[in-house]
Amino acid sequence: MRTITGLYDSYDDAKAAVKALEDAGVSSDDISIVTNKANGVDAEGQGNRATEGAGTGAGIGAVAGGAGGLLTGLGMLAIPGVGPVVAAGWLAATAAGAVAGAVAGGAVGGIVGAMVESGVPEEDANFYAEGIRRGGSVVTARVDESRVGSAEAILSSSRRVNVAERRARYSEQGWTRFDDTADPYTDEQIAAERDRYRVNRL
Repeated sequence: MRTITGLYDSYDDAKAAVKALEDAGVSSDDISIVTNKANGVDAEGQGNRATEGAGTGAGIGAVAGGAGGLLTGLGMLAIPGVGPVVAAGWLAATAAGAVAGAVAGGAVGGIVGAMVESGVPEEDANFYAEGIRRGGSVVTARVDESRVGSAEAILSSSRRVNVAERRARYSEQGWTRFDDTADPYTDEQIAAERDRYRVNRL
């Protein structure tokens, strides 16, 4: 299995990518979405299910695997350095476990650690976490090697952020890596990010 990931400025684009992956036959159990709460996404009344069951390994992944696809299992999760997010899927459950472990003095790494553990290179994981912090949405999928090309095409067809270009823009602002001890972005900072990349507030 290979892990592929896309960052989206628009939650609607991320949601479209999830739907397209599911329509192409990728199991909801192998897809995850994490979006900044600033996107105003409704967690479908799921409450704080992101952290429920994290210690047992259930987490949101179990919630998301039911009828209706991944997006019916959205729940809330607080990520250090990012703040509140709405999330669903195996990556979110892994991150919830990492956060719980860090609070207990055990595992560290939060969302970055969860991505690295799933096969995302550390440099990219730092970038994706920063993208969420700045108001974006990340979609991650585990696919067979034979389906990597088609899955990448699906992620790109939903207006995925160009990683190299966006990382260069972040670097111009002095960014080097995600800092989970930093204060989460305020609504005003996220609005400025949206203006910078010409993304309409949802």
